[in-house]
Amino acid sequence: MKTIDNYNFQNKKVLLRVDFNVPLDANFKITDTTRIDAAIPTIKKIIAGGGSPILMSHLGRPKEGPEAKFSLKHVLGYLSEQLGVVVKFADDCIGNSARELSKGLKSGEVLLLENLRFYKEESKGDVEFSKKLASFGDAYMNDAFGTAHRAHASTTIIAQFFPDDKMFGYIMENEVKSIDKVLKETQRPFTAILGGAKVSGKIEIINNLLDKVDNLIVGGGMMFTFISAKGGHVGKSMVEDELLEVAMHTFEGAEELNVNFAIPTDAVIADKFDNNANKKVIDVCEIPDEWMGLDIGPDTIKKFTDIIENSKTILWNGPMGVFEMENFAEGTKAIAEAVARATEKGAFSLIGGGDSVAAINKYNLKDKVSYVSTGGGAMLEYIEGKELPGVKAIKG
Repeated sequence: MKTIDNYNFQNKKVLLRVDFNVPLDANFKITDTTRIDAAIPTIKKIIAGGGSPILMSHLGRPKEGPEAKFSLKHVLGYLSEQLGVVVKFADDCIGNSARELSKGLKSGEVLLLENLRFYKEESKGDVEFSKKLASFGDAYMNDAFGTAHRAHASTTIIAQFFPDDKMFGYIMENEVKSIDKVLKETQRPFTAILGGAKVSGKIEIINNLLDKVDNLIVGGGMMFTFISAKGGHVGKSMVEDELLEVAMHTFEGAEELNVNFAIPTDAVIADKFDNNANKKVIDVCEIPDEWMGLDIGPDTIKKFTDIIENSKTILWNGPMGVFEMENFAEGTKAIAEAVARATEKGAFSLIGGGDSVAAINKYNLKDKVSYVSTGGGAMLEYIEGKELPGVKAIKG
């Protein structure tokens, strides 16, 4: 298989699918540059090898064709600054400007194509649209793990036009390697930490992880469905009643497989969903009717951090509480710090999913964990055991 490290880029135009779907403020300034920063090493590698990167991405969810607020020209200044070259821009990803600029592109020059999703054919995985994009380059590289679970034109279909010249960029390579390390090269004990609001979004992951992990830690809003299934009184906390039976089956499955299924024993509760609400710590099964749980309590923090610090492989997806509110952030912060301490002691830690990544960044721990995934949905589907179209298109 061709790789970014063994491919000869000399005088090759490389169609590079990146994920520049970054948040912009009202003045179209980038508020979080993480995704662009992550792609820089891949782009620089192509340039250093004598190639010319032609960058393709989407931005936002334009409904009907081009919209100024979703134009990729908003990222040009920052991208040029980071690469140290003036990046050229084609104002239509398959129009005349794209064709002419790509044709005249010299070794070491960089071209950015306009938002792919200005064409509905991108999301539909249209073959003709893919063929037009493919005509601009000599090789294809996918470095957009965040969209690897979508069979779109630029992430999957286009690869068929480059049977001998297709490969992963560094992000894709590292993502696949890191998840495989957790799932296939597991050092034990293996602990999965799952949080966030709903059980419904995590049930397939839980089912796929149960026979792989030694410890399964559950926190966040989803914990109350499990506590309620066990007969606990959870007040106004979020419960998915239709999943109570599923929750019980999960408990039974964990017991059969001898998995330590750790759920909270105490919670920080509030009388309303507000940072300044009245709050108190209480037994998680005895929450008063008009109160709701918004974080895990101190006893639970101690129990969870002990498990984490004695683990050799850690997967974390989802916060322990409403960490965006400072008064209900203690649980998430403590878990993040415990993961960092375990990593320092030699554990391999993989963090994925928007909120967990936000927490790691908020507490400045990105460099203290093994790997932070850039693709929440794609990572979860890969962990669920699903085949990602963007990965299969390269690996075959």
